[in-house]
Amino acid sequence: MDLSKTINLVLIRGGGDLASGVAHRLRVSGFKVVMLEIPEPRVLRRSVSFASVVYENSIEVENVRAKFCENPDLIIEFLEEGLLPVIIDPEANSASKLKPVVMVDATMSKTKPKTVPFNPEFLIGLGPGFEAGVNADAVVETKRGLDMGKVYYRGTAAINTGIPGEVCGYSSERLLRSRASGTFLPHRDIGDLVEAGDVIGRVNNTEIRASIRGMIRGLIYPGLEVKENEKIGDIDPRGSRASINTISDRARAVGGGVLEAIMHRFFKQGKR
Repeated sequence: MDLSKTINLVLIRGGGDLASGVAHRLRVSGFKVVMLEIPEPRVLRRSVSFASVVYENSIEVENVRAKFCENPDLIIEFLEEGLLPVIIDPEANSASKLKPVVMVDATMSKTKPKTVPFNPEFLIGLGPGFEAGVNADAVVETKRGLDMGKVYYRGTAAINTGIPGEVCGYSSERLLRSRASGTFLPHRDIGDLVEAGDVIGRVNNTEIRASIRGMIRGLIYPGLEVKENEKIGDIDPRGSRASINTISDRARAVGGGVLEAIMHRFFKQGKR
């Protein structure tokens, strides 16, 4: 399988829930997808994030199976087996070898992204930090609202306010943050129903308590070293009505924006 110089291969930097929504949408649309991650992903929505394979070796999200690929030379073999390979490559060095026509930067750094040692024909950036026509060819809006999933071919996505979108009237209250620096040890798990005030876990000897009632939707992996005030989880106030095993509406919308951008670039008016 020669993947060079074909739009069938899309390289995605990042493997969190938004990146995974993008990867899933592209994969079921017929694209070959390879994801690049860091050695210790700070992924919260572990049950629907392909980055989880770094810790668990493999994961299936809505009938798409991803697998950790320790040896980049096995990427082609994984793809031929119908798998979605995830490799450790924070600097995107493998891009020079794979030579993807399309690359998606889904690192969600919200600041000016790092440059990569390869310039793809079409680079799509997710959210703040990217400007279409400057450091990306297209930018997809990630902020909740009427423009969520919108594609910009000039300009930028909405600025990062640091305030998460509202769910059932709750915003920042949904987040779980560390109150100290140290090792995170959970007392509860994703999918657990909790009440306001319940102890969710500890960082060293400092407790982390829920601010609201609901279902734990996201939680970083146990044993990770965290910094004070670092986001380590979130609670869905919809409680038992929430789902931890399905891709979010936000991730689907962003994935749709990426798919639209690719189709617009390569298939508009019969280009390819």
